[in-house]
Amino acid sequence: MTTSLWSEAVSVRPHVFLYPLGIWVVMAVIAVANGAVREVLLIPRVGTYAGHVLSTGVLVAAILVVSFAYFSLTPVVYARAELALVGILWTVLTVGFEFVVGYAEGTPVSVTLGQYDVLAGQVWIAVPIALLVSPLLFGWYLAAFLPR
Repeated sequence: MTTSLWSEAVSVRPHVFLYPLGIWVVMAVIAVANGAVREVLLIPRVGTYAGHVLSTGVLVAAILVVSFAYFSLTPVVYARAELALVGILWTVLTVGFEFVVGYAEGTPVSVTLGQYDVLAGQVWIAVPIALLVSPLLFGWYLAAFLPR
């Protein structure tokens, strides 16, 4: 029997988002540390653009590793709609955090938005994409292969 995404959305359990909120905090700390390493070590050695590309790649890899670890170790069995909502939650929190920090630093919104311009060679968009899809990717994959 198959269920529609709508019927799953109607039965979303709010309490299953507490652990993913904690995981997002872990990923935020990793992202801040990654940014510090980028500014202090990478950019002086390889330049601004290469430093940003390398840093983004490292952060995407870290997000995937943390997400895989969480979904392989959690006892919570997530519905597809819940996995999608975890990805949306992580993405909204991250983008919101970025804009709030930018505002606090006095960075114009246009500069923050410019970080998402792939036509200008920006690669940061890979981070929110990884945050959005990793819960679905690993939640579905691990649910199919790991006994619960």
